[in-house]
Amino acid sequence: MKHDPIASGKRKAVNLSLDTGIVAAAREAGLNLSQVCEAAIRSATKTEQDRLWQEQHREAIEANNAWVEQHGLPLAKHRLF
Repeated sequence: MKHDPIASGKRKAVNLSLDTGIVAAAREAGLNLSQVCEAAIRSATKTEQDRLWQEQHREAIEANNAWVEQHGLPLAKHRLF
């Protein structure tokens, strides 16, 4: 099982306002709204964290890519493929 750096293992009750049609359809399908919402929020949080990381490290990534483009991969002569 992978470690989830976002999860604390604790639970907090929150209030959400959801479209009644969505709630009815989810209940009819037997879905657990808490689990579905938590999974969606976890996914959205991870996506945003990844976007922010890339934005914060953009200059270093671009500099590294430029170096590789100019000099090639450092250990390219040792690659077997």
